[in-house]
Amino acid sequence: MFDPGKPDDSAPVRVPLPAREHPRARSGSAEVAAYGRKLIAAARRFSSVGLRLMLEGLELGRHFVFSLSGQLFIATAIFVAIVEVIIVVPRMAIEQESWLNDRVVRAEIASQALDTAQTKTVTQVMSAQLRKSAGVQYLAIINDGVPTYRLWDYATTVPDEVTDLRRAHKNIGRDIAYLWAPWRTLLEPSRKLIHVEAQPRIRRDDMIEIVVSAKPLRAHLKDSLTNMVRTSLGISLAAGILVFAGLSFLVVRPIRRMTDAISAFKANPENGASTHHVSGRADEIGQIERELVSMQEEVRNALRSRARLAALGQAVSKINHDLRNMLTSAQMASDRLSAASGDPTVAKALPRLERALDRALSLATNVLTYGKSDERPPSIQIVRLKDAAEAAAEDSGLCLPGSAGEGVRFSLKAPRGFFLEADPEQLHRLLVNLMRNARQAIELQPNRRTLGRVTITAIKTADDVILIVSDNGPGIPEKVRERLFQPFSASNTPGGTGLGLAIARELAQLHGGDVRLANTGPEGTAFEVRLPLKGKG
Repeated sequence: MFDPGKPDDSAPVRVPLPAREHPRARSGSAEVAAYGRKLIAAARRFSSVGLRLMLEGLELGRHFVFSLSGQLFIATAIFVAIVEVIIVVPRMAIEQESWLNDRVVRAEIASQALDTAQTKTVTQVMSAQLRKSAGVQYLAIINDGVPTYRLWDYATTVPDEVTDLRRAHKNIGRDIAYLWAPWRTLLEPSRKLIHVEAQPRIRRDDMIEIVVSAKPLRAHLKDSLTNMVRTSLGISLAAGILVFAGLSFLVVRPIRRMTDAISAFKANPENGASTHHVSGRADEIGQIERELVSMQEEVRNALRSRARLAALGQAVSKINHDLRNMLTSAQMASDRLSAASGDPTVAKALPRLERALDRALSLATNVLTYGKSDERPPSIQIVRLKDAAEAAAEDSGLCLPGSAGEGVRFSLKAPRGFFLEADPEQLHRLLVNLMRNARQAIELQPNRRTLGRVTITAIKTADDVILIVSDNGPGIPEKVRERLFQPFSASNTPGGTGLGLAIARELAQLHGGDVRLANTGPEGTAFEVRLPLKGKG
């Protein structure tokens, strides 16, 4: 049977084609996708920049907190908060007391209505009106412990706890209770009534007793606290800002300038532009500035001296080898001359020539040795002072006792058989430097009439050996004394290097001792050499 509702199997089947997307729709979706990608990229960049700014802000904040300005700011904020507490706490207690006193005065005025009544009583309606006008829930006038007048509501229960406005604050317990009372009113909502006793101001009765609601007092205290905090915080904040600005200008800014100057000086100490500018202040900051400039100048002079010393050491090291060869040749020539010549005058002069050559070699060696970074550690030996002192005096150009000549004489004041513990070579150099300086000062003294003399006085204490090298020269000028032991700065002799005293002190300090100027003046100069006894701790 033929079914008209069923398609013929032999008829071709038409498959519907997929719907084509409109070009505009395809373009719009691409734009939306591109716009979304741009938004995502922008959000990433924004978050990256925000994170970087946040980290930089945290770093700046950390730097500020740990800086002097930040600590000063924090301290100022703490002081402002302390001042705020000091202002607000007693003021709140005064506000509560003033509010209660105001209610007491109102109650007194209301109580005078009872005086006009013939029976000293009023109706319940009038009682409620009087209590409402006074702002109290209970009112009693008491004489000799007996209530004279009383206005109250039967529904009101008088609290047992009493706030007595008659009591003077004479101990710390009452003071604390007085200061805590307003905060208790604010922090205890369950406290509904306040029982007050006070001395009447208008009436001549003994006492007035009232009961007031805590709710209006609590509202008054909140308003007062808000106004006080706003006012005092503004004043304290303004004062804190002024104090912070003043301290920043007077303290932080000069210290920052000095810190920058120290950093610049550290980077290039030889640059004169890094010297801190002194503000001329007369306070401690000004003193620090002056000391800083003085220290910078001293360090700069020391660096210049060290540079000169290094250059001198390099120069001497170059000529030292040739100088030694020349001196050796001169010594060999003097030996041959001494052996070949039988002239007694030549034989007498040759030792002095040899000593002069040795002193020249010793001087060059001393300069070269001082140019080294470190002296060698001393080799301690038992030294006989007489032998060491005479050898040093001879090398210093002094005339020994019993010798002929018109030069500066040497004398030793020490017990017979005086020994000490020291490095023989370093002790010799130490004494030579001191005695040579003394001889040169005496020989350069103009119009000298007395015989020059250099003396070593030896003293042994329980802990030290003290050698006092004194002379009868002209003394040391005042301007030289401050830089006496600084290299290249204390020489007052033409052609001198200014190294003698510096070498002497360094050699003494290597032994654990020191050299100091004992005294100086027109009568002469004395240096004290202190060397510790090695047997002592």
